[in-house]
Amino acid sequence: MEIKRAVTNKRAVVLLFLFLAVFVVLVGRIAYIQITKEVKGNDLVAMAEERYSRSEILPSERGSISDRHGSVLAEDIPAYHVLAVLSENQGKGNYIEDIERTAEQLAPMIQLEVEELTSMLTDGKNEGRYQIELGPTSRYLSFETKESIQDLKLPGIQLEEATRRYYPNQTFASHVIGQKSINEDVGSIGLEGRLDEFLASTDGSIEYSRLGRLNSPAENITLPSDGASVQLTLDTRIQASMEQAMSQVELEFSPEKMTAIAADAKTGEILAMSNRPSFNPNQHGQIENYLNYAVADAVEPGSTLKMFTVAAAIEEGYFQDDKHFQSGEYEIDLHSNPVRDVNPEGWGEISYEEGVHRSSNVLMSKLVLEDLGIEPFYQYLEDFGFSKLTGIDLSQESTGRLEKGRRSDAARTAFGQTSTMTPVQLVQAATAIANGGKMMKPYIVQEIVDDEGEILQEGASEVVGEPISAETAAHVRDLLRGVVTEEYGTGRKYDIQGVDVLGKTGTAQIAEKGGYLNGHGQYLYSFLGMAPYEDPEIVVYVSVTKPNLTTEQSGNDPVSMIFNAVMQSSMAYLDLEPNEEELLEEAEDSGFDMADVVGERTTYATELLEDKEVIVVGEGDRIAYQEPAEGVRVLNDEPILLITDGESRALPDMRGWSRRDVLKMTNILDLELDYSGNGYVVQQSPVAGTPISEGETLQVHLESTVPEDGDETDSTEEEQEQETETEGDS
Repeated sequence: MEIKRAVTNKRAVVLLFLFLAVFVVLVGRIAYIQITKEVKGNDLVAMAEERYSRSEILPSERGSISDRHGSVLAEDIPAYHVLAVLSENQGKGNYIEDIERTAEQLAPMIQLEVEELTSMLTDGKNEGRYQIELGPTSRYLSFETKESIQDLKLPGIQLEEATRRYYPNQTFASHVIGQKSINEDVGSIGLEGRLDEFLASTDGSIEYSRLGRLNSPAENITLPSDGASVQLTLDTRIQASMEQAMSQVELEFSPEKMTAIAADAKTGEILAMSNRPSFNPNQHGQIENYLNYAVADAVEPGSTLKMFTVAAAIEEGYFQDDKHFQSGEYEIDLHSNPVRDVNPEGWGEISYEEGVHRSSNVLMSKLVLEDLGIEPFYQYLEDFGFSKLTGIDLSQESTGRLEKGRRSDAARTAFGQTSTMTPVQLVQAATAIANGGKMMKPYIVQEIVDDEGEILQEGASEVVGEPISAETAAHVRDLLRGVVTEEYGTGRKYDIQGVDVLGKTGTAQIAEKGGYLNGHGQYLYSFLGMAPYEDPEIVVYVSVTKPNLTTEQSGNDPVSMIFNAVMQSSMAYLDLEPNEEELLEEAEDSGFDMADVVGERTTYATELLEDKEVIVVGEGDRIAYQEPAEGVRVLNDEPILLITDGESRALPDMRGWSRRDVLKMTNILDLELDYSGNGYVVQQSPVAGTPISEGETLQVHLESTVPEDGDETDSTEEEQEQETETEGDS
């Protein structure tokens, strides 16, 4: 028994030591792990964090861009990317099994050909890829498109939420606002690029630990930082009027390019600015023209420069209205071609005042070479801001160039040839004439405010020079008023009923391949004007380059279509009183001033205009757009277009419409117009009542038969353009 007990005790001791050894090893291992936090080279802390930690992005928003009244011009909105799951993931279903069926239904939604999408899905599956993206057209989709894709209920098609930059007014001050790039390798343009440091936002994040159902409070929360909001001096009403008129001119005359600027003469604020060709910033990769001609295009301005030549001569005491000169032709020197008026024979001996009204080149050259002197003349042009930047808060600005080499350069610069200026320089200089001699710096950014309400930057009016006296400015305005009102004035087409316009026309020859272009329509036509005459508040510049003109049309036709629309809109919206005497001369039944019904209920708007020819497009509850705009004079039988806020829009019956009325509607609905014939619509395709979307083509055929409802054409004869520039030196 003792032997058995001894053996048992030895076994117990051995087991005890074995247990103690194992225990020591385990405790040591545990201690080692606790100290090093590693197992076989794997970081346990990192593994735990990876398994139990969660991180979520707190999205931020890029700053918005708005007009002077707070109407949004650019903002972030939800967008969606399409992803295609091609194979099962760890036994999970919901992947594409039928590639052909998927491609057939999805391709139209993301603007791809069925064959292209089929190939993309097939290649991805053959490469063994679990999930693929479907190209640029499948990214940044709208909410409506997302809903349509979801309605298809296609297995394996997923939608990922994101944000995209949205420009609600489409082609609207596009070169000013610009476009936010969706490609990191390509910079943004316009104010989107110039002000990116203010507009850019930074996403936040929240990190937390997740153990079963228990969530521990976040130890690290980074709050998102939204971008600053930018408010511009632009006025949506005036800008919209400018865009509509320019689109109409683009369709009717197909010019090579166009530029227009409207500015507050008292403050220098830019109220509207546009160019053609333009672009829709919502459509990436489709920009034909990146240049903002209003600030970047330094060209020979033509006779619009004459107002500054005359201003310099008046300031120096060399210009008297009743002083006479011999018009027709003026010899510069033995080495240069003479300066000629549009009428080479001249109008005989005429007064300086009549010379301005007739836009005499001879008078301008004579004033510079015989009276002012070359050096003082160039000094005045520099004082008016030419040959240097205005400093407007836009990119791409050019300085232009004053040619000072020869006597002939000064003679031709006097009437707008040889030297070059930008449109914004001309507008800045014109504010001195409108504003009693004080020249205002143009600016377009009203203020920049961060997401906490702090003002980071604020625009302000700034007098940047006083090149002439108030008396001289008033004298120039008197002369410019005659350009518009006198029967031999070159600006008769700008004599707007009820608005006392003054200004100067321009028909600049275009330098090309060492010479100047010639031929009807081969010029840069422009008008630099202001209103009202007694105390100008608005300065407007419009130029149209190389329009397609018929033999009956003049360059003033397309320019005046834009200028008059913008000026009327500006005067109406800024509550500037029109000339009451002229308004009283109109018969009561000749028309009415269009009311503002945008935002009103559709039923109310139609009741308000129940005795007018109203055409409602869409089935929305409220009016989103109207044509004509508020305050515009409307003939009693002129169609009034009201576009509702509904998504579904059907074509109205356009039989009997003039081409101009059709153009108004296609501009508003952003449709392509394909027309044949002249006169009034007799056929249309698609037919009335057909739903139509942006970008679709409307076909109409017109015939000269006058509709029973009456003739809408203007019976007055087209005024022929009276002004053209002389040829350059040979």
